[in-house]
Amino acid sequence: MAAMTRVRRMPMNARVRLIATVCAGLLCASLAGCGNHGTPAADASTASAGVLSSAAPSSPAASTPEPTPSVSDVATPTETPTVQAATTAASQEPLPDGGSGASALWGKAYSGTASISVDIYDYCSTDGSRRLSDSRTYSMNSTLDLGRPESGGDQTEGNPFSMVFAAGYASQAGAVSFRSASVSTVSSQDLAGNYRDPNLLLTYWNIDWSDGELDARLTDPHAREAVVLNLLNWPGLLVACRSDLGQMPGGFPHALAAGTTFTGRLDGSGASLTAEGSTGDGVVAFRFTFDGTAS
Repeated sequence: MAAMTRVRRMPMNARVRLIATVCAGLLCASLAGCGNHGTPAADASTASAGVLSSAAPSSPAASTPEPTPSVSDVATPTETPTVQAATTAASQEPLPDGGSGASALWGKAYSGTASISVDIYDYCSTDGSRRLSDSRTYSMNSTLDLGRPESGGDQTEGNPFSMVFAAGYASQAGAVSFRSASVSTVSSQDLAGNYRDPNLLLTYWNIDWSDGELDARLTDPHAREAVVLNLLNWPGLLVACRSDLGQMPGGFPHALAAGTTFTGRLDGSGASLTAEGSTGDGVVAFRFTFDGTAS
């Protein structure tokens, strides 16, 4: 009774807190007395902990990481290469010579003398037409070399052999030079600035050889490619139409015109050949005979 009297004397806020505390205590006691259908609180707590333990996912056991294989341990798949039969380089393969036996002349060198006759023309007539102004004859030590047909890029000279002829030295007035083919490696542009393959095969002569008889013709001087190798070196006047003022020293190389011929007997022991033609500018017409012995 005295306790009740003291409660009533407490302020309102204090009484509310006291009542809430008492109710909470009664609720806890009730829950502690009956848990899990009459199971003691301790058992209920134990059971709840077991349920939680079984429900929680178990963490996987830590495993020792396997060592990373090194590059040398990893097996690399090996592809079986396709084996192709090795081919001999074109420059080493025997080239067909049409059954004429021209390959027997590859590597042959002939030396002898060329007797040369030239007719010199100018345009100094009163009407400006071409006229014969002079004629000369002379002889020069000469050589003729035959070899394997020239090859350049993916092309091969179509002649039975390559041919290089020289009468005199290149800088000597009156010298003559023939070359059947050549590989251009001088420039990748012609005189007009057009691109050209620096390894382009240029064929100048069409050569036919059978049973020891040579019939060769200059078909393309290749002036448009600016690789002119068939030449006659002849001096020009210091002043056109004034021969009294002298000639240029050393001569001047004139390109030979298409249609120049080189024909006659040619075999493994010697050569007896005749050449006839003119320069492309029409200034010089020439003819010579060459007699040479194979060495």
